[in-house]
Amino acid sequence: MGLVELMLMGVGLAMDAFAVSICKGLAMRKVNKKQCFVIALFFGGFQALMPFVGWLLGSQFADKISAIDHWIAFVLLAYIGGKMMAEAIREKDEVVEIDQMDPPLDIKEMFILAIATSIDALAVGITFSFLEVNIVEAITIIGLVTAVISAIGVFVGNIFGNKYKAKAELVGGLILVLLGLKILTEHLLG
Repeated sequence: MGLVELMLMGVGLAMDAFAVSICKGLAMRKVNKKQCFVIALFFGGFQALMPFVGWLLGSQFADKISAIDHWIAFVLLAYIGGKMMAEAIREKDEVVEIDQMDPPLDIKEMFILAIATSIDALAVGITFSFLEVNIVEAITIIGLVTAVISAIGVFVGNIFGNKYKAKAELVGGLILVLLGLKILTEHLLG
């Protein structure tokens, strides 16, 4: 597998992380560069780690992983998205307090989101073991592409979040739930 194919694969795998990064950017008053870096690091790191784990597992567990990966992603994304929507519907006083400062990143939440958005990469890693792909080159490219795309997503989300602050978190949560449903239906119907 060549450099172009690996980059295209990285872009394809990064789309879930891009959507979630947009949601994270929606919640920021202005882009916090440290938080943007942490988001990019989480998504890029997990998008690189999961193919490596899949490559190690090889074909031994391919059937078991592909049978439940969509359910895991759906549950994790629906949980985080539901939590975001519930927070958006809170009492007005609480929302005003949040508007005055950016909420800190929840590392546990970032961990869950990074896993949920990189489960497909685990399956890709399993195929890498069949194709005898240079795994170091593959995971480096996929991780870097995802990190860059995730950082861009934070900025894109922030632009829209500042214009539509009142509904941004609700829409972000809805996007996560819909993303989880998309993953679930693609695997169940396809």
